[in-house]
Amino acid sequence: MVRRVAIIGAGVTGLASVKCCLDEGLEPTCFERSEDIGGVWRYTDSMDDMRISVYHSVITNTSKEMSCFSDFPFPEDFPSYLPHSLLLEYFRMYARHFDLLRHIRFKTRVLSVRKRPDFATSGQWEVVTETDGVHESHIFDAVMVCTGHYQEPYLPLDSFPGINTRFKGQYLHSQEYRDVEAFRGKRVLVVGIGNTGGDLSVELSRVAAKVFLSARSSTWVISRISSHGFPFDMVSTTRFNHFLDWLLPSALTRRIRFRKFNSWFNHANYGLASTKSSKFKMIINEELPFCLLSGTVVLKPSVKEFTESSAVFEDGTTEENIDVVLFATGYIFPFPFLEESVRSDFDDNRSLYKAIFPPQLEKPTLAIIGLVQLTGSIMVGSEMQARWVAGIFAGWNKLPPASRMMADVLKRKPPVKRNPSERENLKMSFISYMDGIASCAGVKPSVLRLLLTDPRLALAVFFGPCTPYQYRLVGRGAWSGARDAILTQWQRVLKPLRTRVVDEDSDCSSGWRWMCLLALPVALTAGFLLSKHPQL
Repeated sequence: MVRRVAIIGAGVTGLASVKCCLDEGLEPTCFERSEDIGGVWRYTDSMDDMRISVYHSVITNTSKEMSCFSDFPFPEDFPSYLPHSLLLEYFRMYARHFDLLRHIRFKTRVLSVRKRPDFATSGQWEVVTETDGVHESHIFDAVMVCTGHYQEPYLPLDSFPGINTRFKGQYLHSQEYRDVEAFRGKRVLVVGIGNTGGDLSVELSRVAAKVFLSARSSTWVISRISSHGFPFDMVSTTRFNHFLDWLLPSALTRRIRFRKFNSWFNHANYGLASTKSSKFKMIINEELPFCLLSGTVVLKPSVKEFTESSAVFEDGTTEENIDVVLFATGYIFPFPFLEESVRSDFDDNRSLYKAIFPPQLEKPTLAIIGLVQLTGSIMVGSEMQARWVAGIFAGWNKLPPASRMMADVLKRKPPVKRNPSERENLKMSFISYMDGIASCAGVKPSVLRLLLTDPRLALAVFFGPCTPYQYRLVGRGAWSGARDAILTQWQRVLKPLRTRVVDEDSDCSSGWRWMCLLALPVALTAGFLLSKHPQL
């Protein structure tokens, strides 16, 4: 019987895990090595303790309605995309509202997590911590690891001959980046075209003499702003679109997606991506295309090698007088506190059942929360994981036998081990993953049932954004405010924009009502098909 749960880390996943454990009547103790909550989203100028945090100018890539805790919407006056300061303020509001801070032990580092000698029968863990130089041993019935993706910088210097032998300039990982001042007037090479690489290239282009961005893979660049100025993720991440992806041939959906990406600008002309690419990734950046168009950022292929002051690229070209090389090559998650016998069982989230549970353990009392890679908000996915895990620990939910979990892991695991910079290609569909975990937890909404009982809500659930509130409509942890939160989500998007009001076309609202009426037969058909195919 699980009762006492150790939670490692007080970032967003740790806070959600504490709250979910409390909801299930468990006794969580959260260990946080720093002096405050927030994890990577708590910005700091200091790098003395090598704590990883976001850079000063960062803005969220997912909108507030798609990123909030499922029973705690963002304040309506918060903008749709948030700087780190507002996101941290929201975390503090959440922690205060649900009285989470009293369950967190700050300035406490977890040194080791080991199975107890009787683990095969008890499932218990011995957790050793350090506070102010004092070591302490604890016994817990279960452990939730909430340290996330950003644990240790991935700096593959061996892949770049000459960088640490011949190159005389400076090189650093993006984890060390805080602001632009140290790069003013310099020629900078950014290696890696993920979201971080794109952001930093744009920011550095404003002060650097020149910025070169080295990209290895095809990359589609999309904007946070979608049709009619609404947040991209709210427009694109809908159950209707998910249904079309399932219904239409994959080649057709791929062609439609590429056509939409190229409607903003032709990616092949910019050297970013081709519709013929079999492997590609997407990043979010509104300014990068203009920087490429204006020449303040120059796109380059992979680096072949470095000389004393230059970078030689795979296409044979060379850029001279490089002052700084900034590696935006991602992070690894070694989990150094876990005992080797446990840690060796998984090298990434694809070795975990549902990206959470090591399937080889005799007792499922260890859960890795927040390691999942999704096409939507990881914060929302982490909360759903925590709800399901807390329900398992409390005895409400059950896991399948170990043999079935292992078979599921082997079926989903890629044949080739990927490095951190390639994990973008392994992202799972947000709705597919959320619905899968929600089904296990008994909290997935039924569109067909809603059509019969609450047609207005059903249309909003099916055709509108798949916001986290949908997973609070039914089952354990259902929230009485979920329906209203769904029906008013667009109002919260528009509220912070209403600082200057202009006359609105009255035909727009009537047109939307007609659209809903016309969409009803489609929703009925889709609801029927979804009931026949619950995996959707």
